[in-house]
Amino acid sequence: MKGSQILVFLAIVTGLGLAAQTPFNQTFAPDVPAPERFRTNRTSYSAVMDVLSTRPRVTQAQLDQLKTLPLENIFAALGDYRLNYARGFTNTRPGERVVGRALTMRFLPPRPDLVRAAEALAKEGDWDRRYYARVAEEAQPGDVVVAELGGADGHNFFGAMAATGIKMRGVTGAVIDGGSRDLAELQTDAFKEFPVLAKFFHVTTTSWIGVEFNAPVRIGTATVLPGDVVVGEDEGVLFFPPDMLDTVLKSASETERREAFERELLLLKKYRFRDIYPLSPALKEEYEKSKGAR
Repeated sequence: MKGSQILVFLAIVTGLGLAAQTPFNQTFAPDVPAPERFRTNRTSYSAVMDVLSTRPRVTQAQLDQLKTLPLENIFAALGDYRLNYARGFTNTRPGERVVGRALTMRFLPPRPDLVRAAEALAKEGDWDRRYYARVAEEAQPGDVVVAELGGADGHNFFGAMAATGIKMRGVTGAVIDGGSRDLAELQTDAFKEFPVLAKFFHVTTTSWIGVEFNAPVRIGTATVLPGDVVVGEDEGVLFFPPDMLDTVLKSASETERREAFERELLLLKKYRFRDIYPLSPALKEEYEKSKGAR
């Protein structure tokens, strides 16, 4: 192909490529102005949560049932949400489980203009700029504080005094991707049934600024949305949507019943392990019959 022919060919190819492209409009419609007092909503506005606004609110009866099921069985029932799990916490009440609805909040390191803005919003909305104090006034029974605070390199959320106020609101515990004060006091019987799971404990007073209240947050590698179901203990914490809870309860309960049956068979020493775990067809049929008898 001659040089002139090559140039013609390239021009045709380039022209076809450009014709296939949709012109990119660099002009966008302006943002809609916030309605009056919109920024003082008690829940931080999130477009994501607006889409998910029909999510159900879990009941106390459901949460009570969730307290009785092994964490591993709950995990097994989560399907695509199994990765929504965070670990690496210290539990102030080893062996105790925190269960409830996620009351989320996000913090940032302070700087003067951010402090001024947070104080202005708190005054407009009539809430305390210190989010631990705000929780102690606004939380509902069955809530779990879920605070994004910079992880192991972050900062403290609260100490024992604020924890007392929050506990008195009926909050069942806290999951802090950051730190807390007063480890020794939080380990006393005064905080029984109020586990605090934090990345670290330190004497530093709180200074980071709360910037979003009841909005999506990141805890470790997990995404947590307001109202998520929270189940946490020494090993780690699970977060999943409330609309999954009935399915999770049913599946985890069934797993618990089947495993109890398998343990009984193991103790009898009549069958090979491979026939019990998982159940062989014959033993599975026997298990189904036993369920019917119960």
